[in-house]
Amino acid sequence: MKYRLVKNQRLKHLISAPFIYSLIIPFLFLDAFLEVYHHVGFRLYDLDIVNRDKYIKLDRHKLAYLNPIEKLNCAYCGYLNGLINYTSEIGARTESYWCGIKHEMDNDFKEPKHHSSFLNYGDKISFGKLFK
Repeated sequence: MKYRLVKNQRLKHLISAPFIYSLIIPFLFLDAFLEVYHHVGFRLYDLDIVNRDKYIKLDRHKLAYLNPIEKLNCAYCGYLNGLINYTSEIGARTESYWCGIKHEMDNDFKEPKHHSSFLNYGDKISFGKLFK
């Protein structure tokens, strides 16, 4: 029974691997375009550059007890998840610079933390005061 479970898990992993690893292509493009925007746009807006090293950390592949496939998987996940967090921070700072208005609230919306200082949705008076 245990062998069958392991065999089925491995089959699921083999089937899903091409879908997981094919994401590297769009993520590399995202990374390249994001870096260009980040370094050009943020300098034009006088925004602080986001420290990439605080978001993307590749260290788990150094663990001696992991096999080569596990090390590759750990490096891959560290890069992709770190890049998503890094992208989110750049997006948040961009949104804070350009917009600063909260979304209309409903029960299903999870408001980002950086919206806490934004103007309330529909607050035309406060928005108008920004430009006086």
